[in-house]
Amino acid sequence: MKRTVFLGLFLLSLNALQAEDGYRLWLRYDLIGNKALLQQYRSTLTAVIFPATTPMLAAARQELLTGLRGLLGVTPRSSGTNSTLIVRLQDDPLLGSEGFAIRTTSQKNILLTASTDKGILYGVFRFLRLLQMQEPINRLDITSTPSLPYRILDHWDNLNRRVERGYAGLSLWDWFTLPTYKDQRYTDYARANASIGINGTVLNNVNASPYILTPDWLEKAASLADIFRPYGIRVYLSVRFSSPIDIGGLKTADPLDPAVREWWRKKADEIYRLIPDFGGFLVKANSEGQPGPQNYGRTHADGANMLAEALDPHQGIVIWRAFVYSNETPEDRARQAYTEFKPLDGQFHKNVLVQVKNGPIDFQPREPFHPLFGAMPHTPLLLEVQLTQEYLGFSSHLVYLAPLFEECLDADTHLNGTVSQTIQGIAGVANIGNDRNWCGHIFAQANWYAFGRLAWESGGAAAPYSAAIATEWIKQTFTNKPSVIDSIKQMMMASREITVDYMTPLGLHHIMAYEHHYGPGPWLANATRADWNPVYYHKADTAGIGFDRTTTGSNALEQYAPGARAQWANADSCPDQWLLWWHHVSWNHRMHTGRTLWAELCRKYYAGVDSVRWMQRCWTALRPAIDPERWQQVNMRLAIQEKNAVEWRNACLLYFQTFSRQPLPEAAERPDHTLEYYKQHIIYYAPGTNQ
Repeated sequence: MKRTVFLGLFLLSLNALQAEDGYRLWLRYDLIGNKALLQQYRSTLTAVIFPATTPMLAAARQELLTGLRGLLGVTPRSSGTNSTLIVRLQDDPLLGSEGFAIRTTSQKNILLTASTDKGILYGVFRFLRLLQMQEPINRLDITSTPSLPYRILDHWDNLNRRVERGYAGLSLWDWFTLPTYKDQRYTDYARANASIGINGTVLNNVNASPYILTPDWLEKAASLADIFRPYGIRVYLSVRFSSPIDIGGLKTADPLDPAVREWWRKKADEIYRLIPDFGGFLVKANSEGQPGPQNYGRTHADGANMLAEALDPHQGIVIWRAFVYSNETPEDRARQAYTEFKPLDGQFHKNVLVQVKNGPIDFQPREPFHPLFGAMPHTPLLLEVQLTQEYLGFSSHLVYLAPLFEECLDADTHLNGTVSQTIQGIAGVANIGNDRNWCGHIFAQANWYAFGRLAWESGGAAAPYSAAIATEWIKQTFTNKPSVIDSIKQMMMASREITVDYMTPLGLHHIMAYEHHYGPGPWLANATRADWNPVYYHKADTAGIGFDRTTTGSNALEQYAPGARAQWANADSCPDQWLLWWHHVSWNHRMHTGRTLWAELCRKYYAGVDSVRWMQRCWTALRPAIDPERWQQVNMRLAIQEKNAVEWRNACLLYFQTFSRQPLPEAAERPDHTLEYYKQHIIYYAPGTNQ
C-alpha cells in the first residue's frame, strides 16, 4: 500500500512539473499525436546532414535536433544517405541574406538551403513549424524571403526594470545582475524571435535614461548582444538627445556644435568596440518633454543626421521617431507630425529611418493610417505598431491585433501604393515581461507571433494574413484538432472589433481614463495639456459628437491624397467606422444602417459587451480540450474583460446621454451604477505607469 501511495504521489508530481504555463510559447515541440503522420515523419526523417561550423549554424542545428526529438520522440542520426534531411549553404541570389528554400528532391530527400547562416536558421524554424502544424512534407517546394529588411521589437524597459506601458511584470532584462548572470530566458527570448523572423531588438525605453550609454551599462547591453547574435538579432539602444550634457560634461547638445558631434562619434566608436554588430540608435526627440534639436533652433533632420554621421562608418542606422506634438501648438494633434516632417522629406541622411506610428494620434483601437505614409518618398520609413495593449485593456483583455496591423498595412495611400509598400521595416512596442508566460495573457502571445509573421510577409496575395496566422499560432500553442482551432480562431478574429465596439465605436478615440489609459474617461477635462483630455477628441455637445477634421474643422483631411480624402470627406458617405474621427454630426444623423447615430452608438456598446460574453461561452465550451492551467488563466482574464466592458458601456452611454438627451434602448440591460459612480471610479497604481 505504501508503495502504491508513493507511486501515485510521484505521478502527481510529474504531472505538476509538466503542467502547461505558457512559458514555451509556440515552440512546444510536443510528441505528435497523429500516429499515422508520426510514423510517416519518422520514416522520412531518419537522418540529418547539417554543417555546424559557426555559432549561428550551431544554434540552428541544436534547435532542429531539439525540435525533432520532441516532435518525433526519436533523434535522427547525424548522417546518412537515405531518407535524410539535408541542410546546406548554397549561393542563391534570389534568397538574399535572410531567405531560404525547402524542397523535396527527386531522391526523396528534403533539402534546406540558404545563402547565409541566417537563412539556414530561419529555414530550420520554418521546417519545424511545418511539423508542429502537421503539414505534409513529401512534396515540399518553399521559397521564402522577408518583405522588409528591418523587423524590430522596441522594449519600453527602464533601467530600474519597470516597463512603461508594460503589463507582464518587470523587465525581462535583470540589469543589476548583468553582465555576469545570463538568464536562460534571454536565450529563449532570442529563439522565439528568430522563429518568426524578428532581427532586431531595442533594449530600453524611448524615454531614455542617459546612463544606458555609460561604460557599465554598455557592457550589460553587450552581454545581451552576445546571447542574441547566434539567433540573428541585432541590438539597438534608445538614446537621450541631451546625453552629451547629462553624462558627457558638455554645456550643450546642439547637433551643429563640433564638440557635440565629436562626443557622439567617440561614443559610437566605444559601442562598436563592445558590440561589433550594433544596430544603431532609436531617438524620441522634442516630444512629450524629451529634449531634441529644436531646443537649439535646429530641425529633426539636423539632429538625426548628426547621429547618423557618427554611426555611418560602422554601418549603423538612426531610427528617428515622428511621434511629435506640442501643447503650445493649437493645431489639431492629428496634423502635427505631418506638419513637422513632410517638409523634411529628402533631407535625412541615407542611414536615417523615420519611424511613424500606424495612426496619427496614438495606438488607438482604430485609427486611419498615418498621412506620412506615401507622403515622404525620399525618406525611408519604419511603421511603428504597439503589441502591448496600452489602449486596449492591457494584458487583461483578449484582443488579437493582427487585424489592426493588417488594416494599416493594406491601407491604400493613393500616393505610393499601400502602407506596406511605402516602408522599409516595422517596429513593434513589445508586450513582453518577466511573467512566466511572457506576456501576461496567453492570447497576448499571439500578438508577438503575428507581429513577426506580418513583418516577414507584409503584403501580397500570398501573405499569411490574420486568419492564417491565427491558425498557425493555435496549432503550435494549443492543438491541431480542427473543431478547437475553428472555435478559438473565431474568438481571435472577432476580438479586435469587439473591443472597438465596447470602447471607441464609430470613430471615437482617446476617451480612455487619464494617464494609465485603462477604462473609460470621456468626461475628463483637467489634464495639464489640452490634447491629453478626452473631451478634446470627442467634442460632444447637445448638437452632436465627433471631431471635425474636414475643411470646416481642423482640415487634417488635407494631409491625405485626394483618393484617400474622397472616402472620408462627406459625412453621409463616410464609412460608419470612421465617422466620428472625421466629422462632428448630430445625434440624429442617419447612419448607413438606417439607425440614428445615438441608436447606433448604443447598439455598438451593447454588442461589444454581449460579444465578450459570447467569447466567455466559447471558452467555457473548450474546457475539455485545453489544459487546466492555461484554460483557467484565460477564463479569469475573460471575467476581468467582461467586467471592464460593462463599465465602458455604462459609463460612456450615461455620459453621452447627458448631451444626446435620448433614452437607452428599451429592452437593454440597465446600468448598475450612476454616472457619478463611474466618474469617481479611480484606479491607483495601474501597471505600466508611475501612479
